Amino acid sequence: MRKFEKRQVGVLALQGDYERHQHQLGLLRVKNRLVRLPADLTEIDSLIIPGGESTTMDILLDRFHLREPLTEFGRSHPVYGTCAGMIMVATSIRDNQAGVKPLGLIDIEVVRMGYGRQVHSFEEILPVSLGNGTSSLTATFIRAPRIARTGPDVTVLASYKDHPVLVRRDNVLAGSFHTELDDDTTLLRYFIQEFS
Repeated sequence: MRKFEKRQVGVLALQGDYERHQHQLGLLRVKNRLVRLPADLTEIDSLIIPGGESTTMDILLDRFHLREPLTEFGRSHPVYGTCAGMIMVATSIRDNQAGVKPLGLIDIEVVRMGYGRQVHSFEEILPVSLGNGTSSLTATFIRAPRIARTGPDVTVLASYKDHPVLVRRDNVLAGSFHTELDDDTTLLRYFIQEFS
């Protein structure tokens, strides 16, 4: 764990279950801080945008004057968006009736709640390619977005029913599902080792 001691990972804490990400960071003994204001971004090396409700998150980004600072941060620092966080880092949202304005950090188009509403939540064991062979992750899909299109420079790390559900490009990692709900830190460890 010593190699993680100098990291300072931020967790966007406007809305959503950011405490579960903090819990997992604690398991890896990674220093972390909650990000609620633009000044908080100056104290971190990388950022996790958690799941939650993307419409609410979109409103709060503007209310707390975080949209431009987050976009700028994400152009040069590692960012991991999960579920609603993936919606926020996408370039476009299909059938965007809620008018959510994504940050455009990774070239994907997403469909909000592409795997159904809350009552359709499910868990799946997924094979994931993280660069050192294939790992298995327990992926929890809760009102999960579906990736409808990936850009040419986007690498698919995991798929479910022929749709990408975990992708990366340069300094950005994005997933449709949650892995922070239990104590399996495989994906978080990958983000810290490969992106930070």
